[in-house]
Amino acid sequence: MTAFISNVIEKTQFGRLEVSMFGISRDAIWAFSVHLLTASGAFLAFLSIVACAEKDFRASFFWLGMALLVDGVDGPLARKLEVKKWWPHWSGDMLDNVIDYVTFVMIPAFVLYQSGIMGKYASFMAAAIIVITSAIYYADTRMKTEHNGFKGFPVCWNMVVFTLFVVSPSQLLSFLIVVLTAILTFVPVIFVHPVRVTVFRPLNLAAMGLWSVGGLIAVYFNRYAPHFDVDIPLWVDAVIVASGLYLFCIGFVLQITGKLK
Repeated sequence: MTAFISNVIEKTQFGRLEVSMFGISRDAIWAFSVHLLTASGAFLAFLSIVACAEKDFRASFFWLGMALLVDGVDGPLARKLEVKKWWPHWSGDMLDNVIDYVTFVMIPAFVLYQSGIMGKYASFMAAAIIVITSAIYYADTRMKTEHNGFKGFPVCWNMVVFTLFVVSPSQLLSFLIVVLTAILTFVPVIFVHPVRVTVFRPLNLAAMGLWSVGGLIAVYFNRYAPHFDVDIPLWVDAVIVASGLYLFCIGFVLQITGKLK
């Protein structure tokens, strides 16, 4: 018992009291909890898949939104708690990429296929375009820029597909948007990460916040209509489209003005 207690509480070289469990320091445990937070995105993805399989697209998008929230906070937490220092053999980047491909790519493509919002065959083709081009994008080692942005469209299909559901453009226009966005995956245009890119960060975060609030309102209006059959107020459409276009275009604007290269 005495040996256990001495193992639970020990002094560091800096003279402060540090709690440990079985030889693992408190800081290391907190650091590993960030990996668990990131991994929780896999369960949120599972819930989204289940909802989509049942054609409850409202719930599917809600769980994708929760996964997007986790993805937004785990990176800053990982850097603050120095996860790489404490757990160098656990790749947070690899874990993040695996979950991102599922939540940003596979599930949105599955939603398109299940919903058939572009028609049966066009929805299937659009889903195929999304998963193939995104897989190639993830294999590109040059995808991230020195400013922590992305070179080429960073396969945020969860946002694109959700916007298509909310705004409901024609089937042809929806398909063309998917095709053109997929092409942008391989064009050397910079897209910002709202959290990591420091240039215009407050505006970028504000735009992301507006888009998220608009999305929550859209989900609320369809709380009794899982197929998004309820007409959403025009101002909600405007908030989602305007903030989405800002996030979509601001990187290119900063690129051509020389603020991002």
